[in-house]
Amino acid sequence: QVQLVESGGGLVQAGGSLRLSCAASGSIFSVNGMGWYRQAPGKQRELVAVITSGGSTDYADSVKGRFTISRDNAKNTVYLQMNSLKPEDTAVYYCNADIIRRFTSGVVRYWGQGTQVTVSS
Repeated sequence: QVQLVESGGGLVQAGGSLRLSCAASGSIFSVNGMGWYRQAPGKQRELVAVITSGGSTDYADSVKGRFTISRDNAKNTVYLQMNSLKPEDTAVYYCNADIIRRFTSGVVRYWGQGTQVTVSS
């Protein structure tokens, strides 16, 4: 079994900051790419940021320069530092990770349960 557990969401005023964390645990052999997505009410889930196992990153245009994705490979944890938050950043944020479980050969994408981020104007 593999679990992704997120933390760090909450309510913040516009211009403020939040840091999300997502830790993968369980029967893990290796963790490949990790990422953050978000889904606002009435909208489709969208990519926010991704990071490879080697540390290469990519961001949605809407968050470039404001959000930073990072990871701690020893802890199988991915972070999302969110600065200069705007009301339009309000959404449920989900992390994911592409994981190879012990004693298997396939890569499976796992998702966290989601954490609410609300930015007030």
